[in-house]
Amino acid sequence: MRSVSILFASLLLLPALAQAASMVQVVGLFPGAAVVNVDGQRKLVRVGQTGPGGVQVVSADASGAVLRVDGVERHYNLSREYSGAYAAPSKTQLSVAKGTGGHYWIAGAINGQSIQFLVDTGATSVAINEHQARRLGIDYRVNGRPMVVSTASGTAKAWRVHLNSVKVGAIEVLGVDAVVVEGGSPTEALLGMSFLGRVSWREEQGVLVLESKTS
Repeated sequence: MRSVSILFASLLLLPALAQAASMVQVVGLFPGAAVVNVDGQRKLVRVGQTGPGGVQVVSADASGAVLRVDGVERHYNLSREYSGAYAAPSKTQLSVAKGTGGHYWIAGAINGQSIQFLVDTGATSVAINEHQARRLGIDYRVNGRPMVVSTASGTAKAWRVHLNSVKVGAIEVLGVDAVVVEGGSPTEALLGMSFLGRVSWREEQGVLVLESKTS
């Protein structure tokens, strides 16, 4: 009778386990990283790292992510967060007037640390110099990929890095590619297309309008 009771209790646990597994969602996809939601807790997790609830990201690309949950690997497509805890996403807008030299300057943050950006639509990615990277706590020599970039004074050694977040105003983008340039150039952090390409932007009579994208 005792063995039957144990078996019956185990069978009762199966629906609960299945329900727990269904709470794992992929709510953001980036090259080599995914934003996972486990029981309402969201985090950007790179391939090979472990996120909330011990969920591991095995691979991630535009088509989806492979997660290892409780030792079992499964492919997850991008999903929307429709539950009582989340409201439908709304767009956030930011307007910036032209500043010194006819440029757009925006106060923002990288990985939660404040920084002043110069908007540069000609830059392929967010760019900072090595001194700014050290102040922001970015270990670019360890986590970055060496490369060479062209500057106004010639070529320079640089490192391609992956930022957890870039934020201007109330607009935040997770998983942004950036370049750390050796030396003191660029003197101002450049807000390039690795961020601008992930938001909507337009110029209206000397005003730059940025707007978040909903997915």
